Amino acid sequence: MAEQRLMRDGLGADAVDRMARTLCKIIDEFPFDRFVKDALNGLAELELKQRVHHLIDVLHKYLPSDFTEAAEVLHCVKENWDWGNKEDSFSVFAGWPLIDYVSVYGRGHSKISLELLKDLTPLSSAEFAIRPFLMQNAKQTEKVLLKWCRDKDEHVRRLVSEGIRPRLPWGIRLQQYCEDPLPVLKLLEQLKSDKSEYVRRSVANNLNDISKDHPDLVLKTCQAWLKEGNKDTEWIIRHGTRSLVKAGHQEVFQWLGFSVSPKLSLEVFRVGKNQIKMGDKLSLFVKLKSKSKKTQHLAVDYAIHHMKANGQLTAKVFKWKVFSLGMDDSIEISKAHLFKAITTRKYYKGKHRVELLINGKSYGIVDFTLSV
Repeated sequence: MAEQRLMRDGLGADAVDRMARTLCKIIDEFPFDRFVKDALNGLAELELKQRVHHLIDVLHKYLPSDFTEAAEVLHCVKENWDWGNKEDSFSVFAGWPLIDYVSVYGRGHSKISLELLKDLTPLSSAEFAIRPFLMQNAKQTEKVLLKWCRDKDEHVRRLVSEGIRPRLPWGIRLQQYCEDPLPVLKLLEQLKSDKSEYVRRSVANNLNDISKDHPDLVLKTCQAWLKEGNKDTEWIIRHGTRSLVKAGHQEVFQWLGFSVSPKLSLEVFRVGKNQIKMGDKLSLFVKLKSKSKKTQHLAVDYAIHHMKANGQLTAKVFKWKVFSLGMDDSIEISKAHLFKAITTRKYYKGKHRVELLINGKSYGIVDFTLSV
C-alpha cells in the first residue's frame, strides 16, 4: 500500500527545486545548489507552517536585503513560475513561502507589498499574507481591496473575500472585524454575484464567519440579498448560513425550503445504550409520523450536550438527514455517533445528553452517561 502523503509534503524537495529554478531565471548567477542545500537542511523534521517559516528565512538570505529590490525580483516570479503537477493538490504550497515573505519583510512598504500580493496570489493565495496589513492599516488596505473587487483575475477577487475573513482557519484572527464586520460586508456586497464559483464560495465562508459573532446582522443581510432573486447569491446564502442552521434560526430554514412549524408525531426517540465509554458508538433511533395533509420538507439534526470541566453541558450540533415526508407517512432513521479522542475537544466522564432537532426546533432529549 502506498504511503499516504501529508500536506507538509507539498513543501518538500520538489517545491524547493521549483523555487530555486524560478529564482535562477530572475537573478544572475543565483547559487542554486547552495540555496537548495540550505532549504532542505532540517526541512523534513518540520510541520507545514514551520516549513513555511523556515523557507522564508532561507529566502531572506538569498534575496536582496533591501525590500524594494527584493520586491522587483518577486514581481518576476509569476511569469517564470513552474506551476508543478496540476493533479497534485499540494503542489500550490510551493508558492506559499514566497508570498508570506512579503508579510514578514514588507510591512514597512504597504503599497509595494499589496501590489506584490496581488501579483503573487495565483501561486498559492495570499490570504494569510495580507492579514498583517489589514491589522496595521485597515482603512488603507480596505480601499485597495475595494478596487480589487473589479479585477479581471478571479484569484485577486477571491483574495478580497478570503483575506478579510474574520475567522480564517490557520490565519490570524482579525478581531476588529469580529467586533465590527460592516467593512467586510461592504466588500462582500461587491462580490456576492461574482461570476466565479471560486469567489462565491469564499464569500459564503466569510458570511458564515460573520454569523458566529453577528447572527442578526447576517440574517438582515441575507434578507436583503434574497430580494434580488439571483440564483448564485441564493447559493451563497444557503452555504453561508450553515452555522445559523446549526443554531436553529427559523428564518434560515424557511429560506432553504424547509417546512415552517412541521406537524409531526415523534413515535420513537431513543439511544441504543444509556452508558457508553470512549471508543463506543452512541446508536440513535428515531421514528416520525406526519400529521400534515401536505408534504413536509424536513432537516433532522441532533445535538450532543457534552460535559465540560466545570460540570456544565455544552451543545454541538451534527447534521443527520434531509428528506420529505408525505401526508400520513412514517419514517424510521438511525445513526451511530462515534465518541473518539480528537484534538479540538476534551471529553469528561459523566452525564451527557442527545437532543433531536427538526427544522431547528427541539423534539426531544435523551440522557446517557459517558465513561472516559
